[in-house]
Amino acid sequence: MFNDSPILGAWEAPDWADTPQCPPSVGGATFLIVAYSVVIAIGLLGNAGLVFIIARQQELRNVTNILIANLSCSDILMCVVCLPVTVIYTLMDRWVLGEALCKVTPFVQCMSVTVSIFSLVLIALERHQLILHPTGWSPAAGHSYLAVGLTWLVACFISLPFLSFNILTNDPFQNISLPANPFRDHLICMELWPSDKHRLAYTTSLLIFQYCLPLMLVFLCYLRIFLRLRRRRDMLERSRRTRGAQRINVMLLAIVVAFALCWLPLNVFNTLFDWHHQALPDCQHDAVFSACHLTAMASTCINPVVYGFLNSNFQRELRTTLQRCQCGNRAGESYESFPLSTVGSEGVTKATSLNRMGSVCIPSPRLEISSAALTKTLPANS
Repeated sequence: MFNDSPILGAWEAPDWADTPQCPPSVGGATFLIVAYSVVIAIGLLGNAGLVFIIARQQELRNVTNILIANLSCSDILMCVVCLPVTVIYTLMDRWVLGEALCKVTPFVQCMSVTVSIFSLVLIALERHQLILHPTGWSPAAGHSYLAVGLTWLVACFISLPFLSFNILTNDPFQNISLPANPFRDHLICMELWPSDKHRLAYTTSLLIFQYCLPLMLVFLCYLRIFLRLRRRRDMLERSRRTRGAQRINVMLLAIVVAFALCWLPLNVFNTLFDWHHQALPDCQHDAVFSACHLTAMASTCINPVVYGFLNSNFQRELRTTLQRCQCGNRAGESYESFPLSTVGSEGVTKATSLNRMGSVCIPSPRLEISSAALTKTLPANS
């Protein structure tokens, strides 16, 4: 379901010579370059900063934050490999980047999206376990590293067909009936499947198991979490911990909703192309694809924006980190932890609950939860 080329519709068209040529306008090309450049800059800098801070602070290495960092790593990979290649291919309307990138680019995009959606599922499952079953089994940091490794292995396996069936060819340009064919030496990167049935089976499976089913599972988890926290709020009458847990889950759910909305247009576009590509207008095909693909790539900016730059604690920690780089190491800060996973639960001692992975770190003089806090808020300056 991850077509990286705006001329994909022409790859399988038997009447290539009759297809109208629609070169991109100067304004459209300029907009694409600027828009993709902004997405790449925000995605790279934001996600790299988020991963750096989580990796640097020992107090932040809980299950949810490790999975958030994994989500950021997949977005970084997307920004480095897929976005620049897509811009070049879109603007040049032919492939000039070699056979290796022809195979690797769609493979990396599929793998990155798979890792992202699986990370969101794991975060939702962890929150579901900690809030609905606070006295039961809870995942540890070691479990999250194992889950991250398995996620990448499964994503690689799911994406392997792109390595096998993506080829570099000039065949579509050979039959153009022109006195001097200027496109004869042009190459395109295309999928060449044994049959249309194989292609449709694979792309439809991706749509179901890589987008629809995971998002349904995530939304079901957060629905049950919301219902449980609402009952606890009724019992505890606006408990501070309950309000903090609700804010954390709202932030995590916002990441999921934004991810789903960003990828929805491209999934609709690809589904329409797979099943009825004649419905796509010829000269508007490039523009529609670029708009859908750009919207999908904007998902790489969601994590740092929602998790980080709307979180005042993240901003303070980022400033502190930059100051440490200039002035050397300063004395570490002290933290107190209390669990959001056991909010309002009966019969759970503080000593038991402090070992759980849903805790929030708070600078020691005062116990506050930032409105943008996540599973473990980032430390504020003393």
